[in-house]
Amino acid sequence: MILRRKAVSLLLILVLCLGLASQASASEISETEKEAEELERKKEAAEEEKSALEGQLSAIVAEMEETKAKIDEKETQISAKEEELIQARVDENDQYESMKKRIKYMYENGNAQFIEILCESKTISEFLNNAEYISTISEYDRDMLVEFQRIVKDVEEQEALLKKEYEELEVMQNDLIAKQGELNDLVENKADEIAQLSDDIGATQEKLKKLKEAAAEAERKQKEAAAAAAAAAAARNSSGSGGGSAGASVVSGNGMFTHPCPGYTYISSEFGWRAQPIPGASTNHKGMDFAAGTGTPIYAAASGTVTSASYSGNAGNLIVINHGNGLQTYYMHCNSMYVSAGQTVSKGQNIGAVGSTGNSSGPHLHFQVMLNGTPTNPRNYL
Repeated sequence: MILRRKAVSLLLILVLCLGLASQASASEISETEKEAEELERKKEAAEEEKSALEGQLSAIVAEMEETKAKIDEKETQISAKEEELIQARVDENDQYESMKKRIKYMYENGNAQFIEILCESKTISEFLNNAEYISTISEYDRDMLVEFQRIVKDVEEQEALLKKEYEELEVMQNDLIAKQGELNDLVENKADEIAQLSDDIGATQEKLKKLKEAAAEAERKQKEAAAAAAAAAAARNSSGSGGGSAGASVVSGNGMFTHPCPGYTYISSEFGWRAQPIPGASTNHKGMDFAAGTGTPIYAAASGTVTSASYSGNAGNLIVINHGNGLQTYYMHCNSMYVSAGQTVSKGQNIGAVGSTGNSSGPHLHFQVMLNGTPTNPRNYL
């Protein structure tokens, strides 16, 4: 008996250690998940920044193309002005040469030619017209020379202005090219940063996967240890008798039945189809499983007569209560039973304690309702 108690104590210590290890593993998993979320956030921010930089780069390229078009236009205008200037200088030179020839002619022949023209006038009107013609020729030469010189000056000034605008556009284009290079470098740096973050995220996800696998394995071992501890405790107790220490009656809930195990932790399996929890277990679940710690009180769902209170194979320690009118309730996998066959019980009476006897994955109460020999959903009565 002492050795059995020591074995149970060791198993309980093992369960506790595994539980602590599981908590530590859960903490590490939580920290790794936060790390993965932070990396994802950084990657998303980097991608947004890269997208913004690419948008700026596209705007720079568009501006460069527009500036290039303006430069080409200025080049065309400058070429046209150069041609215009050449022609203006030709016109100026032609006019100057013509004027020199007339001045030379007048110098070499004196004024006799002009006097002869005037003397040949037949009327005073013709004389005046000839005199005005001679004066007009001289004024024309001077005026045309001045006009051509003005045109040359205007064209030179226009050409100089165009060249200045051309130089300003080239400076602007060079600045845009430099800015394009800087943006290209920033985009490449962001791409490298995103690639590194992707690698870090992959490594973190792999780490998280391994941590979860280790946690699942630890949980499995903890359940096995808990089941072994429960089985050892059940073996230590009197498994087939109604002995033990029953507690006070408890009635809870608003249904036809009081809750058979109000101290449960969670519902580990509902009524109906389920995935097979352990080898040999049915996938057509005929009751509800209330997961609870070993020793948690079990109460009679309603008043009735105990028809069975004994060990029953897969069901482990089983209590069956007949409530009349074709209605029975089953209480399986008990660690201890406080009633015996033939005994009358009241609603909410403490009839046993939760265990993991029989074919069980861990401490829980399998509560089953039978109506005229057919399993029915316990939720209809609770």
